[in-house]
Amino acid sequence: MDRFIFSCILLHFSTIDSSHFRGGTITSRPYNNTASGTSIDVIVRERWSWRRSAYSPNCSPATIAAQTPKIGDSNTLNCVSGTCGSYWTGMPVPTYCTDFSAPLDVASGEYYQTYTIPINTTFSIAFSSSAWFAALVVGGGGSWAVVGRISTILRPDGYLNTSPVAVSLPILYKQINVQQVHVVQMSDFDGTDILQCRWSVGGTSTINQYNECAGVCNGVPGANLIGANCTIVFTLTNSNTYAAAALQIEDFYNAAALSANKPMTSVPLQFLFYGYPPPTGCSTPPAIIGSRPNRACIGVLVGDNVTELVIIQVYCPGKSIIDYVSSVPVGMTKSAIQNPSTVSSTAAGLKLMRDFKLDNIFPWSGNVDTIHLTFLGNLGNNQLQS
Repeated sequence: MDRFIFSCILLHFSTIDSSHFRGGTITSRPYNNTASGTSIDVIVRERWSWRRSAYSPNCSPATIAAQTPKIGDSNTLNCVSGTCGSYWTGMPVPTYCTDFSAPLDVASGEYYQTYTIPINTTFSIAFSSSAWFAALVVGGGGSWAVVGRISTILRPDGYLNTSPVAVSLPILYKQINVQQVHVVQMSDFDGTDILQCRWSVGGTSTINQYNECAGVCNGVPGANLIGANCTIVFTLTNSNTYAAAALQIEDFYNAAALSANKPMTSVPLQFLFYGYPPPTGCSTPPAIIGSRPNRACIGVLVGDNVTELVIIQVYCPGKSIIDYVSSVPVGMTKSAIQNPSTVSSTAAGLKLMRDFKLDNIFPWSGNVDTIHLTFLGNLGNNQLQS
């Protein structure tokens, strides 16, 4: 039977402060979702974003290709609640760099590690440290905590559970004093699960039984969250200032489990909104054009290489795309911007290209179907995103 990797492309368009943390996520899944024996192998994935200039050599195409050196704090993910046993030895925080933006001074990376965990075990792991940078509307200079729940408890259908996944760019530009609607993309390999999104909580009342957000709980003042589709409705009021969104995405087996608030796992996602003042002159943001729609899902046989072309239309005369930011799995490569130019025409077009080399670098790629989420965005020289 052929096994497929599904790469879902999510498209979004985009002053960094001195401290280094820019958010991240933790997910987990069994190597095989059919239980046999008293323990199973669980693959834990972490993804973090950092200030690029904090680590030398800076993340670059060369370091991405070489997968060295790793980036990130010399810290570990520790078990903080539930059944903490010797099977969890701590997970190193440093990751292989996958993405960077020199203008935004941000770099992101992923790391996977496999643990042998007893069946019917559940526990939470956390990355907690300090400090957030000062230019946050809530929690500036404070600590961070990112907490995820791992479970090897058999589902009612007899299979082992795979946690949800969610993706975001580390920094999303939003104009101030305008109501914004931002949808966080969620997915789950267990296709019948009900996904729910909530704010991370600073107490111990949730499934994680641990402070999930430290200094940035309620980090987007006045925001409303629609949990069923993870939509944030908010208005930023401070220019040149960041707001940290701290979320938990949880999976429920059925409506009864949702009603009883009994999630199987909990996945954290933290990222930043940046408030900018209204632009002068042309304010029409760029737009993605081409054959692939936003949220397109592409089936790829393991070992195949796939090249996808992303074309961005620039509508403001004399403006161009100066950079693009992304969130991709380890092993994907990306080209430089194609045809970069400032053309005095609203029909000016620029091209981005990703070379999707989805091969056996992924721990499970030869064994089970896998979903990888890819998020692309751009940055224009007028600071507009779309």
